[in-house]
Amino acid sequence: MQYYRYLLDLTERLSMPFRWLPPTVARIAVGWVFVSTGWGKLNDLESVVSFFTDLGIPYPQLQAPFVAGTELVCGALVLVGLMTRAAAVPLIGTMIVAIATAQWPQVESLAGLLGLVETLYIVLFAWLAIAGPGPLSIDALGRRTAMRKSVTTGSAVAPAKPMVAASH
Repeated sequence: MQYYRYLLDLTERLSMPFRWLPPTVARIAVGWVFVSTGWGKLNDLESVVSFFTDLGIPYPQLQAPFVAGTELVCGALVLVGLMTRAAAVPLIGTMIVAIATAQWPQVESLAGLLGLVETLYIVLFAWLAIAGPGPLSIDALGRRTAMRKSVTTGSAVAPAKPMVAASH
């Protein structure tokens, strides 16, 4: 048991300098994907409207540009880490709708649902919405700037508490 505790402590100490990496890489990866897909949809709305019509999505002429714009704008916000928590929520919604309309007929089991790329996007966006964009983001820069200003002006701006995993 002592050896196990030692290994847990060692891996935690070794990983500490890299805690910034997972949220940064996740945010940039999914942000880039959604900026790209949003841009692609906006530049081919006719095909998107046709696809939405085939899926039975109501008001496809309104939904197609709305979804494309949501993916582009919210994807860009996630990419740079600006209002990340808020931007992740509509992207979760688009993925839920994508699963319900385009993927659900092919889902035969929980493993099939969990194997969808849309489900992975939901998990990543939920994590970013809860944990935040990480220290290499515009959100974090804004927080640091606000804290510096509060120190120099004496105003009471409480820093957000970072989520830290429970120690073992």
